[in-house]
Amino acid sequence: MALKKELIDILACPKCKGDLIYKESENFLVCNKCKLMYPVKDDIPVMIIEDALPLK
Repeated sequence: MALKKELIDILACPKCKGDLIYKESENFLVCNKCKLMYPVKDDIPVMIIEDALPLK
């Protein structure tokens, strides 16, 4: 099950408060401004800066 658009629309990067893009195929929320990827586990976004991965 994918994240709902309504949820994605209200989420913001916890580091810079910028917009996030949902990469459904990779199951990550991406912040292009910070160059970070936040994982989505069991349809729950993990919005902890320390758990974010650098954008490849």
